[in-house]
Amino acid sequence: MESNSIIEGRKTFFIAPDASLLPESYLEDFLSRGYEAYIIKDDLCCPLKEKVRIIIETFPDSIVFFFIDAKIAGIDWYEYISTLQKEYDGRTLIGVLYTKGRSAEEKKMLERYFLFDVGVQCGCIALEYQKSKNFDLVNKVMFANQAGGRRRNLRAICDVTSKANFEFEGVRYNSNISDISLSHFSFVLDKNTELPDIPLYERIDDMFLNFNGVHFRTSCTLILKRVVNDDLLYVFLFLKQNGQSGLDAAIAARVSERIYQMVIDKVKKLLQQLFDDAGKKIRAK
Repeated sequence: MESNSIIEGRKTFFIAPDASLLPESYLEDFLSRGYEAYIIKDDLCCPLKEKVRIIIETFPDSIVFFFIDAKIAGIDWYEYISTLQKEYDGRTLIGVLYTKGRSAEEKKMLERYFLFDVGVQCGCIALEYQKSKNFDLVNKVMFANQAGGRRRNLRAICDVTSKANFEFEGVRYNSNISDISLSHFSFVLDKNTELPDIPLYERIDDMFLNFNGVHFRTSCTLILKRVVNDDLLYVFLFLKQNGQSGLDAAIAARVSERIYQMVIDKVKKLLQQLFDDAGKKIRAK
């Protein structure tokens, strides 16, 4: 169940970017916009081509941006990206990043090759020397290519340490949080607990949550009840103090950071294991 949640959802991978132009700190900012993004570096653990193959085959609904100014042994970006586009056409989306500074004619030739001859779908982006401008450049392309996929917010699957408790009609209930995003959370009550008959769209104030060590209080409204594995799952929509949906800014920042850590760490751990296994097989030949 959790392994499926790690793999599902559209992800964006930046292959061998220049950290001075596209720093890793941007990844959390992308997350706040609903884009799950990762930076993949070249190292001695596993050849970069093998890493890309693993990424595309593990996460077929992905976007892959290649920084073609990176000098990687054994890779001609023009030939390599053309081969990938033919092999994985329809299974992944490819984009090209390069450093601004080419002549107008060079830029025209580069764009004609990748956009028309190769047919990459996520464009050719000339990164500015001022990294502050690059976030907006890449963000616009990610938005245009629906980098968030079908979901509006990234969600984290929680373990038994994440709890929610609330009072309804004079009775206090304790529950295990199943998953959480910046807009919703869900929980299943203990089987020995008498289930509260909460009407749909009932507003609950003073809902206390402990989400992986982040403690906060919020209002919410019940939007869904359904049976999952003989348990009754309750799904709540967060409400701000002004009654609008979502979390207030200060709480949202804390929750977003923890979701980012949980989700990204799990995907990174999975990728590192796959890279390590592939690297060992290659070295054993």
